[in-house]
Amino acid sequence: MAHTLFEGLFVPFRLGRLTLPNRIVFPPMGLEVCKDGVPGDDAAAYYARRATGGASLVITEGVYIDHPSSGDNPLLGRFHGQPAFEGWRNVARQVHAAGGFAMPELWHVGLIYNGPDLLTGKDIQFRPELGQVSPSGFIAPGKQVCEGMSQGQIDQVVQAYARGAAKARELGFDGVELHGAHGYLIDQFFWSALNKRTDRYGRDPRARGQFAAEVVAECRRQLDPGMPVILRISQWKMVEYAARIADTAQELEQVLAPVVDAGVDLFDCSQRRFWEPSYEGSDLNFAGWVKKLTGVPTLTVGSIGLDCDLLASLGQGQVAELNLPSLHELMRRFERGDFDLIGVGRAMIAEPDWPQIVRRGELTDLKPFRPSVLADPLMAHVSKRAAGA
Repeated sequence: MAHTLFEGLFVPFRLGRLTLPNRIVFPPMGLEVCKDGVPGDDAAAYYARRATGGASLVITEGVYIDHPSSGDNPLLGRFHGQPAFEGWRNVARQVHAAGGFAMPELWHVGLIYNGPDLLTGKDIQFRPELGQVSPSGFIAPGKQVCEGMSQGQIDQVVQAYARGAAKARELGFDGVELHGAHGYLIDQFFWSALNKRTDRYGRDPRARGQFAAEVVAECRRQLDPGMPVILRISQWKMVEYAARIADTAQELEQVLAPVVDAGVDLFDCSQRRFWEPSYEGSDLNFAGWVKKLTGVPTLTVGSIGLDCDLLASLGQGQVAELNLPSLHELMRRFERGDFDLIGVGRAMIAEPDWPQIVRRGELTDLKPFRPSVLADPLMAHVSKRAAGA
């Protein structure tokens, strides 16, 4: 029996053809546990442990799709090549054995913004040798370093995402999440500061959503009927927390409209602190506004149960202490219907049994998130690029 306050989190939820046993999701967290892009048994055990702890859905770190410029960090997973495929097959198998559903987060970094990464402090530079692509060749607002993508290049990337979805199905995953947040390729199309196209991919807010819509549609074609397609979106970027893909709710509705038409099943709405309002005149957070505007279910994420955000705890080494009153605010918004699922990242790194503990109402047994938790053998390579939790 769930504690009365939190019982709503333990009501099943229908996501495509899946019936999630509860509303708690372990979101993508950029683990950097791979070697040459291949997840080993430790990574599989790490993901499975979160399912054992009660997460109904476990989403992997961002994995590079089969495109030459999707990304090249060997510690992050790639989703191409037989050794990597076997590693991800093992991840799906172990998460299923632990009672959870599993999805990879398909990822293309695009032309990464030039400047200091707010989490690592390292400069992010243009690397022409990688053949990096972007909507209009802008590496930062006002700074163009190359030509924008041709139609042929756009088609190639869309097909690379589709191949990733087909492979996810073959490997036994239950659906896919697409990384459309934090300043990476799909988000670069969303963001008017980097998307200066005048064709059907950028002439107005709705056109800025067209690329994401095509990716969603092609991935859906590769999946079995009812297998969910999730899109992660955000306002903030890895190098600029004040950035916004839409300055008004009306603009956000237009940007996302093509994605809704393409049949996305869920928006994963990344936010630093879930309780912060996104637009004036309402206390709705980002997930709340997206659900209101689109009618599509949403997942909220951002400092759930903790007192400081991602940048403070991972970028600056600050302990994220427990903020138990914030869980009451979470439930107020959830019961109001603002969002359907919650993503618990850092708090489930610190305490894998977070869902079970919350279900019992034994909140004082939860643990703060301490950077020292990364000394755990299964967490030795957790990245500072964990996004939004």
